[in-house]
Amino acid sequence: MRTSILGVLVLAMASLVCTAATQRNKAGERTIIGYISDGMCGLDHKAMNMGEDKDCATRCADGGAKFAIADQVNKVVYFLDDAAQQKARELAGQKVRIRGRVDGKARTVFVTKMDPAK
Repeated sequence: MRTSILGVLVLAMASLVCTAATQRNKAGERTIIGYISDGMCGLDHKAMNMGEDKDCATRCADGGAKFAIADQVNKVVYFLDDAAQQKARELAGQKVRIRGRVDGKARTVFVTKMDPAK
């Protein structure tokens, strides 16, 4: 009987620890609304004179720049992690809503969700 109660308590504690870790990870995420750009042009594609924002971002990415999200409201650009690059290519130049963990030092978003925004 004592062993059964002890086993149940151990499982309950393990469950609480796992739940707390999951909530902490979710709490570290944020939502950013902006336009899919590239790390070279950032907030403004005009200087590159390559046409539409989509074309410019795609050409810069083909040249080695990473896709990024340009938050026009807060005037900040975050690079998108490697796993998000293909989805960003599909949405280049478009307004998007990105959810993910932001690494402020590396100016990178580790994307968990990316969708077109209105």
